[in-house]
Amino acid sequence: MKKVQPLILMLLTFVFFLPTETILSQALPEQLPGLDTSPADISAYRPSRNEAPIIKVVYSRPQKKGRDIFGALVPYDKVWRTGANESTEITFYKDVKMGDQSVAAGTYELFTAPTANEWTIILNKETGQWGAYSYMEASNVAQVKVPAKQTEKEVEAFTIVFDKAENGATMFLAWDKTYVAVPFSW
Repeated sequence: MKKVQPLILMLLTFVFFLPTETILSQALPEQLPGLDTSPADISAYRPSRNEAPIIKVVYSRPQKKGRDIFGALVPYDKVWRTGANESTEITFYKDVKMGDQSVAAGTYELFTAPTANEWTIILNKETGQWGAYSYMEASNVAQVKVPAKQTEKEVEAFTIVFDKAENGATMFLAWDKTYVAVPFSW
């Protein structure tokens, strides 16, 4: 009987530990990628810490790195993906208004068309796009123009944040020395 117990122990070791080790050693590539130069980020508006979000934005944050941004890297009067890499995605968990335009709950791509004095903020129903290369104006569901303003300090990484407003929230887009405020209400 004493010889059977070590055999059972060896079998259990093989069954439980060896396959796990084998799986783990095959799960990771030898070389893991470094950090993205325009890392992905998420910004969300929730009325309070304990409440579910009403709006969530998933976007990439390009860096200024001493470059001229608006009117140069991001040309004026052209549709921009509003960040880097994949197009910026915005999800509304309830029906909202962007400016005075109604937007049904759902997920959209967030595009912008900047000029020196104002930006056109665009919600587009075609999701999963990379950049603005396949942007189609016919798929727009809402757009609003907002004034472009100057920041007090230079913003190195493109940033999207929310702030509570009287009947909803304001979404701020900021980069370089420019920012815009997009009103949402519900």
